[in-house]
Amino acid sequence: MRGRTGLPSRILLPLANPRTAADLVRIGAAIMEHGGTLTALGIVEVPEGMPLSEGATRARQARRLLQRVLEFTPDNVELRTTVRIGRRAAEGIVEAAAEDESDLIIFGWGGPPPARARAAEAIFSPTIDEVVRDAPCDIAVVKQRGVHDVHRILVPVRGGPHAELAIRFADALGRSLDAEVVALHVVRPELDASVRTQTERALRAFVRHHTRGRARPLLVEGTSIAPTIIREAESAQLLVMGATALPGSAGALALPPESGLFGALPEAVAQQARPTVIVVKTKETPSRAVFERRAAQAETLEAAERAATIAQGVPARVDRWFAESNFSHQQFADLGLLVALKERQGLTISLVLPALNEAATIGPIVRRARRELLEKVPLLDELLVIDSASTDGTVRIAAEEGARVIQHADVLPRYGSYRGKGEALWKSLHATSGDLVAWCDTDIRDWHPRFVYGTLGPLLAEPRIGYVKGYYQRPIVEGGVLKEGGGGRVTELVARPLINLFFPELSGMIQPLSGEYAGRRSLLEAIPFFTGYAVEIGHLIDVIERVGLDGLGQVDLDVRVHRNQELEGLSRMSFVILQAVMKRLEERHRARLFAELGSTMKLPRSSRGHLSLEVIDLADQERPPMLRIPEYAERRAALAAALADAPTGGEA
Repeated sequence: MRGRTGLPSRILLPLANPRTAADLVRIGAAIMEHGGTLTALGIVEVPEGMPLSEGATRARQARRLLQRVLEFTPDNVELRTTVRIGRRAAEGIVEAAAEDESDLIIFGWGGPPPARARAAEAIFSPTIDEVVRDAPCDIAVVKQRGVHDVHRILVPVRGGPHAELAIRFADALGRSLDAEVVALHVVRPELDASVRTQTERALRAFVRHHTRGRARPLLVEGTSIAPTIIREAESAQLLVMGATALPGSAGALALPPESGLFGALPEAVAQQARPTVIVVKTKETPSRAVFERRAAQAETLEAAERAATIAQGVPARVDRWFAESNFSHQQFADLGLLVALKERQGLTISLVLPALNEAATIGPIVRRARRELLEKVPLLDELLVIDSASTDGTVRIAAEEGARVIQHADVLPRYGSYRGKGEALWKSLHATSGDLVAWCDTDIRDWHPRFVYGTLGPLLAEPRIGYVKGYYQRPIVEGGVLKEGGGGRVTELVARPLINLFFPELSGMIQPLSGEYAGRRSLLEAIPFFTGYAVEIGHLIDVIERVGLDGLGQVDLDVRVHRNQELEGLSRMSFVILQAVMKRLEERHRARLFAELGSTMKLPRSSRGHLSLEVIDLADQERPPMLRIPEYAERRAALAAALADAPTGGEA
């Protein structure tokens, strides 16, 4: 909602071409309430008859372009980027504005086509006009001609809510750009002297009431409004004006015959005036007839949406999510931009590397992570290797490469210790302090920093996302030969069928069991952790229960080559994952679906003249949300207190 100054605190910038967005960002930052947010929105249209997931590749391209907007965002401004998939751009913009509770939408406008038929087509553009009809907030349309060296801002006013919005925006722009603001009112040359005096007095009162004293009132004579404004704009570098009133309300002063949604006067001025022109329109307060018409339309739309939900349900939501929340590591390869995002949001980041007998690979991983992500650029604030009682040189090598190394059995010893990767991850929450936590497997032979910055990127770029999974091509090595597409056997044979059967909202996850993922501490500390193989599938099920599908993202990390397990090891992993899925299924339905779930697995053993069954206990334990651990709560409180007491950069 609007802040105390009457200025917007949440601004949406739909960007058809992010390369021309610098002026729009500058304008938005200038008129925004202090502490507000700008959201750069990319729209990908998918034609009817095609699944929305077909827009995934174009959505990636749109995100990559949106990243360029960060390059010219002022340091004191929070800018978010997001991409929406839809059938029509206008629907996506209105939907995004409603969900973000935007106060203002700012459009860039290139002007009408040369041969436009005025009576038959939109005033500004079909998309803009459609958004104006349905927008839940104010609108500003900018005819861009540059916002550089602005010394004078002209604001033509005639009163009314649109003019009030225009003068407030102009006043904010004047303060931000250190420019003079002139409130212009056009009167007829033959106007009676006493009426002229009254008009001047009213203009001064209008300016005093809606500005902080920077604006100067100016009364000028003219027989036609548009030419007079255009003439006065010759000495200005920026012109801000409100939408005009309905037809017939302009009196004897000459106006073009049509008004449309913004009015023909603003369109004429926007096309012909020399400087950049901003046309603003307040959110419509509908008459009773308009209200009833819109209510009927909304009821029809809700009925259609209900029918579509019944017909499509989860598949439709997953289809859209797959396109909107599917990222590529390449769009986050500019680590300087990521660091700027991190610092602008005041976040800290921890990287955790769980290890068990990884002497062959841990050294290069730690070395490169430190060099690329800590020393060259300060993306990470903390790098921790959490070891699970390795018997090779893992601990020594990691320490020699500069990592902080701890044993997971030494963390929270009061609560005992289980074997398993999930146990190490759970305890790493207590041992680290970052607002964002990234985990990365350490059995990777071709490790690259993208495995870290790729999963962190969506968290830094889109606040709606709380948890990100990586995916990649997974070739395997057999007989010393690298074979494409042979990895991920447990995923394809066990996890994916289970997810599609019982948790279909997760069916768009390409590699639900991948070992590269990152999340917000506020989310991670609130979910339980399985202690073994089931930690990844458990995370996804529990995260989606807390934040919904829109809170998840996935990112393409390209190719990953790692050590492959024997078939028996994969069988054990599958057994544990099955147990976890059945457990969560029973919890979701609050019913005992199975009389008994086995926790032991029998493995046939045969040798010459001997046949037997080996019984292995594969029960995966479950740790509670870390927030429930008193020691953790005390540690977090102590860290918060220390941060609050720390001197700021401006103190002596």
